[in-house]
Amino acid sequence: MSVAERKAERPFSAPWEAQVFALAVKLSEAGVFTWSEWTKTLGAELSAQPQRPYYESWLAALERIAEGHGTMTGAERLARIEAWDRAARATPHGQPILLENAENRSGPSFDFSPV
Repeated sequence: MSVAERKAERPFSAPWEAQVFALAVKLSEAGVFTWSEWTKTLGAELSAQPQRPYYESWLAALERIAEGHGTMTGAERLARIEAWDRAARATPHGQPILLENAENRSGPSFDFSPV
């Protein structure tokens, strides 16, 4: 199987890419925004940062459009990002990152101070 065939068979590099794709589709279907509004917002994100990975632009566009429609505020978005970061730090390597782990203070702790 060629590289092109493998890539066509697996359009997403990671599960979160498929999830952000599905979320954009579902929010559009629910009437939160129109698909033409979505494509315009995504296009602006892709143009603003062409070096950024493709699905990171999808995520940025989704965040921007959600904030623009009052689905979430900038403060709520930042709080959720911080919660996911805490959850990631509290999750052992190789385990799924769960948002409920954001409050888990018993996760791994690393001291990077100079010796």
